[in-house]
Amino acid sequence: MTPCSSHFLARIRLLAHAADALDIPVLVTRQYPRGLGPLLPELAEALPDSVPTFDKMTFSCCADRAISEALEGDRDQVLLAGIETHVCVLQTALDLAARGRHAYVITDACASRAPADHRQALARLSREGVRLASVESTVFEWLRDARHPQFRELARAIRDLPKTDSDS
Repeated sequence: MTPCSSHFLARIRLLAHAADALDIPVLVTRQYPRGLGPLLPELAEALPDSVPTFDKMTFSCCADRAISEALEGDRDQVLLAGIETHVCVLQTALDLAARGRHAYVITDACASRAPADHRQALARLSREGVRLASVESTVFEWLRDARHPQFRELARAIRDLPKTDSDS
């Protein structure tokens, strides 16, 4: 998947929606927006206004003091989604793991401009002990039970996701 593909955008939007519906804390980072541009409008629209947003120059979020402080707390699991898998996502996940945090990379909510870079990064992350998951498995883990009040809405949203070539 490429960063602007409809498949990628749909999955990352669903992940953001599910996190909001289930009160899962979210923070957004933007790599050098002055040079690379703002957050894509399709993603910005999917996020509540209350989501903290950090601009950064470091590739790893852990190397930025404000982001690192925002990640502190009693949660030991951090889920990562975004771009570029082989740069910012990779370095952040490896740094989180090195700090004893459980880093999860949501593979279908991450992308690189070159598919080979995305695949290589996922292979490396897996070898280095970072956990890999999909949007669908993550949302169902968050729900835990088909009787959850948000189950029908989120299950319908998952079912309506556009299929990718790798979904067949």
